[in-house]
Amino acid sequence: MNTRQSLDGTDAQILLALAADPRATIVALAERLRLSRNTVQARLAKMERSNALGAYERRITPGALGYPLTAFVTAEVDQHRLAEVSAALAGVAEVVEVFGLSGETDLLVRVVAADAEDLYRVAGKILDIPGIDRTSTALAMRELVPYRLTPLLRRAEAHGSDRARHGRHGS
Repeated sequence: MNTRQSLDGTDAQILLALAADPRATIVALAERLRLSRNTVQARLAKMERSNALGAYERRITPGALGYPLTAFVTAEVDQHRLAEVSAALAGVAEVVEVFGLSGETDLLVRVVAADAEDLYRVAGKILDIPGIDRTSTALAMRELVPYRLTPLLRRAEAHGSDRARHGRHGS
């Protein structure tokens, strides 16, 4: 399902409130937003079904688990073995994300490690996967802009308010 089309200004308001207070109950969200409890509950359930809400584990920092280093490994892959490579990468615990890319590099692999020696081990494990032809590893020195969606939620909320004021099609 295309979540872009399914989220409206009210959904954005709910998500902004949830981002501000992740532990808020449905009742507390409903009171804060002046919506009915059933509305909030139904919309959150719909967002979960449509995959608009990601996994809770995204909030856990790797450093809290003993993996303070983050690195990005780019990989060139034998395209005939992409499914096999993806499955093998999913089997490496230190691999936290993998993106397929267009351009010269095929994959961007985000990994975490305990220290430089551990990163060397993880990078070697990735390079040993059959179907990976070449890798390059870059250590993340500092996170400059953390993962965020609040600016986009605010835009969706404002767009929803504009649509409500001007009618559904912006008359």
